[in-house]
Amino acid sequence: MKRTQQGFTLVEIAIVLVIIGLLLGGILKGQEMITQAKIKNVVADFSGVSAAYYGYQDRYRAIPGDDPNAATRWTTAAPAAVSGDGNGVVAGTWNNAGAACTTAVEACSWWHHLRLAGFVSGTGPAQPFNAVTGLLGVQTGDGAGAATLATVAAGTGGFSGLIVCSGNLPDKIAIAVDTQMDDGVPISGNVRGLLQTTPNPATANPATATYAETGTNTYLLCRSL
Repeated sequence: MKRTQQGFTLVEIAIVLVIIGLLLGGILKGQEMITQAKIKNVVADFSGVSAAYYGYQDRYRAIPGDDPNAATRWTTAAPAAVSGDGNGVVAGTWNNAGAACTTAVEACSWWHHLRLAGFVSGTGPAQPFNAVTGLLGVQTGDGAGAATLATVAAGTGGFSGLIVCSGNLPDKIAIAVDTQMDDGVPISGNVRGLLQTTPNPATANPATATYAETGTNTYLLCRSL
């Protein structure tokens, strides 16, 4: 008499569980590698903008965006280069108030001048994006009002010169970037953090003195240049 086997043996179940475990381990490891790559990209953004800024200054003795000789230096560019007023201040906000960038705003011409000089890839004044599709931008951290991240950060003092900001950063990435580049505290040091309530917000005081890693929070990080 032949005996019909029903169900799975313990060996078969063990093999399936091992395979599932390997797959889950690979997925989790892959996600961690992707997160680490994004952290490195955000750090590289800050460092790259800083290097481009100082390179431009060394070559032209001017601040990109505020350069008063940009229009005469690049006469065949398209779109046409627009000179800044040369007052040492990059006018405009890092997010251009949520509007599309044009060469009429110095904070947007910042990118155009750097691109014309070959320090940044791309063409025109459009703002670049970071690794998580948040905006990357610059502004001068003075005269924006006492409640701004650029001038005051929870009573600790704040930025008074140029800052570069990167928006829409998930909490884990923001914490890692601040820790790697500074002190890991959102209200002190050369890197400041702001808990976002809207995408790519204007700079403002941080809501809390510490980062909160919930898996759903996003932050704006700004660094002094």
